[in-house]
Amino acid sequence: MAHYVVGDLQGCLDPLIDLLERIEFDRSNDVLWCVGDLINRGPKSLETLRYVHGLGDAARIVLGNHDLHLLAILFGGHKPHRSDTFDEIIAAKDGESLGHWLRRQPLFVEAMVGDRRIVMTHAGVPHIWTIDEAAGYAREVEAVLRGEGYIDYLTRLYGNDPAVWTASLEGMDRHRVITNYFTRMRFIAEDGTLEFASKGSLDDIPAGFAPWFSFERDDATELVFGHWASINGATGRADRIGVDTGCVWGRAMSCYRLEDRALFTCDCS
Repeated sequence: MAHYVVGDLQGCLDPLIDLLERIEFDRSNDVLWCVGDLINRGPKSLETLRYVHGLGDAARIVLGNHDLHLLAILFGGHKPHRSDTFDEIIAAKDGESLGHWLRRQPLFVEAMVGDRRIVMTHAGVPHIWTIDEAAGYAREVEAVLRGEGYIDYLTRLYGNDPAVWTASLEGMDRHRVITNYFTRMRFIAEDGTLEFASKGSLDDIPAGFAPWFSFERDDATELVFGHWASINGATGRADRIGVDTGCVWGRAMSCYRLEDRALFTCDCS
């Protein structure tokens, strides 16, 4: 049995199939970890969503910001952006049922691989939380998304406030900032304040901020994440593994095998 972590799919189904064939993925024995953003910007969002759904227990998924954006449109009354490419999901007969399946997926997945604790989220885990705290905060939001309050959550999801965590936060402010750490984080201040404007590489770091993965943690947990295509997976650290290498932008799709840290890529040009 092997665990494979694949970068943001974003509707790029053909490269995913090619990559899984190359690594001889066995859905009866192996597990595919998807770091979120299954859909949007690429050419086959509906087919990709159906494919991953069809993998059943052979896939483990965390929600990304594009996945939540689709849910906010399906159930929260929001309108698509001009650049969105998931109209086919919205129009499909099974679009709503796929949306209900998607909203029941987690924000945080972890496993022990040998003696290594490995955690997957879409954007990362902020240094201001312990791993156990992060798992608990993820469960709070997951309970809302899976429960009767999901429509209200998706209606009020969008926004940058509050930009920093405090334990006293309640209600939607609390849920929104937790969601933003897990699905939108790139640059962060030492006190945990999020910076939302910058989406580029590490060559242009905003003053007073740093890449979230540059802060030290007290634990030895390995973190795998996607979301930040412009860094092309490069973190400079063996324990912070970025797997979004910009397939939807014509670069490559990457897949990381947890057991031996092997990296596989598929050209997306």
